[in-house]
Amino acid sequence: MSYITHYNHWLNSPALSEAEKAELREIADDAKEIESRFFGRLEFGTGGLRGIMGVGLYKMNIHIVRHTTQALAELILAEPGLSNRTIVIAYDSRNNSREFAREAACVMAGNGVHVKLFNNPTPTPQLSFAIRHYGAISGINITASHNPKEYNGYKVYWSDGAQLPPHHAKVVAEKMDELDIFTSIKSADFDKSVENGLITTLAPDIDELFLKNVMAQVSDFDSVTKVADSFRLVYTPFHGGGGKLVPEAFRRLGLKHIHCVAEQMIPDGNFPTVISPNPEDPEGFELSIALAEQHCADLIIGTDPDVDRVGIMVRNDKNKFIALTGNQTGVLLLDYIISAKIRAGTMPEKPIILKTIVTSEMARRITDSFKLPCYDTFTGFKFMAEKKNALEASGQGHVVFSYEESYGYMAGDFARDKDAVTASTLIAEMAAWYAVHGITLYTALLNLYEKYGNYGEHTLNLMMPGLDGLNAMRELMTNLRENPPSHIADVSVTTIRDYLGGIETDTQTKRETKIELSGSNVLRFILEDGSVVIARPSGTEPKIKIYLMVSGDTREECDAKLQSLEKWTATLR
Repeated sequence: MSYITHYNHWLNSPALSEAEKAELREIADDAKEIESRFFGRLEFGTGGLRGIMGVGLYKMNIHIVRHTTQALAELILAEPGLSNRTIVIAYDSRNNSREFAREAACVMAGNGVHVKLFNNPTPTPQLSFAIRHYGAISGINITASHNPKEYNGYKVYWSDGAQLPPHHAKVVAEKMDELDIFTSIKSADFDKSVENGLITTLAPDIDELFLKNVMAQVSDFDSVTKVADSFRLVYTPFHGGGGKLVPEAFRRLGLKHIHCVAEQMIPDGNFPTVISPNPEDPEGFELSIALAEQHCADLIIGTDPDVDRVGIMVRNDKNKFIALTGNQTGVLLLDYIISAKIRAGTMPEKPIILKTIVTSEMARRITDSFKLPCYDTFTGFKFMAEKKNALEASGQGHVVFSYEESYGYMAGDFARDKDAVTASTLIAEMAAWYAVHGITLYTALLNLYEKYGNYGEHTLNLMMPGLDGLNAMRELMTNLRENPPSHIADVSVTTIRDYLGGIETDTQTKRETKIELSGSNVLRFILEDGSVVIARPSGTEPKIKIYLMVSGDTREECDAKLQSLEKWTATLR
């Protein structure tokens, strides 16, 4: 159907409320706006859906939620040999998240699938844990993670607690193509479904079960005890779902001076105190810094609305708070976790580390020094979970830590997604251990650079919103693939790695070599000086991410290389 046909189909559907129809009538004379809402539906992938809220096929709304849930329900019902057709559903603090979660529950109940429903904003890793704990076939979290307030999303998980496998995601997407968005929905009344047991609200003991697993990842309670009287920490959940479990984990760790940003402890989908609830953005920590200065705190920790990402701020050599990048926090945690497990005697046999292809190569220097294997995966913890499951099932080893540059970290075996509750706890433990030795996390990072070499990373986002942006993203990636640069920032490109076809090309000899990873629209350019530039369209936002990774003899050399690469990246717009 054309976008005008889709528009009229929605406008004339009895499924829409009068308010929804009024919103569509307001754009009746705006062909560009109609096209942007109805040129196609939000693409369903292994991560589910994400988009700006509003009425339309390319928007997040209750009809999209029902339609997606019906397709997922049909996948579940078609699975052979299932004795437990149960799904766990959660939601974050965003506007409409609770309503979307209830509607998803009603559709699942209407299809005869039993629902275990969280009753409050819930961390994504806790959903992953609950799926595994209850032996559920699938899970849904209504969340747009760290995106601005205009967004919402629909994350889908499978029985191992990881995001939906690609072959299942493909089935859901195909079902969505087949099913009419309004007339194909089977939905049950919420209250009646609660009465007949098809929908069950989860009891509070799921928090306790999850926290026990979180605290089991701690290696060194004694060090926390030694500095508990003096160490001070500030925490913010950015109006999200971390305000209950993260401070409680800090208390169980043994910290005494935990200062939470009161204004941001209140779950609020408007995120009134920040432009975006993203712990990657230092600007969002303004209230945290003020509170930290008031209490002479040593460390600031912030988590995003669905509590899967964590960002930190530390005091530098001038006693001013600075933000660490996801790569910097990652290498600190990586070195600490390995060392702490060795000291505690808890390192499993054949330990393994996982990182993504866009994560700093400094990680490999660290794992090499400990003689541990480090495997690369595509961006996203669904790939890390898949790799972890495969490596452990085959007896090749046990994954003790996984992380990516975008502030996501996973430890332990109880969940299969990035986990800011556990990561926040381990960051606090790490900071306490260094404090016992009179070292700040900033100094600890400098010590790692001195030990393993100087590395620098920066991620740039080429924003391309709207329908025109989608076309521009495709054109840019096509041009980089078909007409690759011979030089970047005046440095020769020696190798091009195309992860879509799984081919690595030597630019001098033109020799092509098959690589292990393939099937993802990512390009990696390796330069003569060892620098790396990676281009990857975001799977959840209208942008192309450009990852810059360098190394050098000094911090100044790394900074200079990054500045040159940033100038080159600006020419891509």
